[in-house]
Amino acid sequence: MKTDKKNAHGPALVILAAGIGSRYGGLKQLDTFSPQGDTIIDFSIYDAIQAGFKKIVFIIRENLLQEFQEVFEPKLKGKAAVDYVFQELDRVPDAYVDPNRTKPWGTGHALLLTKDVVEDNFAIINADDFYGRESFITMANALNKIDPTSYHFNMVAFQLKNTVSDHGYVSRGECKVSKEGYLEDVTERTHIEKQDDKILVEKENGTLEPIDPNTFVSMNFWGFTPKCFEFGWELFTDFLEQSKGNIKAEFFIPTVVNDMLHADKVCVEVLSTPEKWFGVTYKEDKAIAQQEIKKLKDNAVYPVQLWD
Repeated sequence: MKTDKKNAHGPALVILAAGIGSRYGGLKQLDTFSPQGDTIIDFSIYDAIQAGFKKIVFIIRENLLQEFQEVFEPKLKGKAAVDYVFQELDRVPDAYVDPNRTKPWGTGHALLLTKDVVEDNFAIINADDFYGRESFITMANALNKIDPTSYHFNMVAFQLKNTVSDHGYVSRGECKVSKEGYLEDVTERTHIEKQDDKILVEKENGTLEPIDPNTFVSMNFWGFTPKCFEFGWELFTDFLEQSKGNIKAEFFIPTVVNDMLHADKVCVEVLSTPEKWFGVTYKEDKAIAQQEIKKLKDNAVYPVQLWD
């Protein structure tokens, strides 16, 4: 579904916002974190536009369309093109539609659904993560230098110790990076938690084992060319077949990236950023996010009124 097409040529920002927020206890995508009513998405979009992104694509559930339009379109009118992709449970082959499923099919499925709405190089991010302006500048500079017909992708990586929650487990993409700065492997870890002074990761056999706090992890800040859509659908179909009956199974972006990497089809450059990440997985994380946003406004990193 397309709306404002003005200034559409240039890198796009795709926002993963179809989650149901089960651990947060509500719709965190539209929750506010400042007296001015800012969502975390507001800061990502503001930073992206400042960095030169020209189009914003929201991946949402269709029943949230009106709310997203009311919240974001008045702010973005004349500043960026806006588009919507609906990630619904039935956006899969009929044989795999499960009436018992309530959870979205995952970030990899969401990525594949954007094929018809992104024509240029693009970045994809989580709705509930705060990445910081320098992260968007770094990504925009990289995307602007890459030929849209190339298989050169990139990602912004963060150190694990700066991305865990004090209030429960989180999901992160554990990255193996070459000395030249390219991604060699990424493994989606769906359970990483802090215990006392250690960070533990749940392995495939279900055991919790220590993990280096300085490990680079993906926070789903990826940069792609449109060539990424040549991959994934066959892999997703295989996932659907293997996951029949599992109503909680999810297909992740790192699964798609890993398949491309191990087949030597692409290269993924790992971009560094000086920014401090924060985000909201649990309701208890909200107070920390509010404090961090207040500091940023008090220090004039952002104006009090973002969209004036």
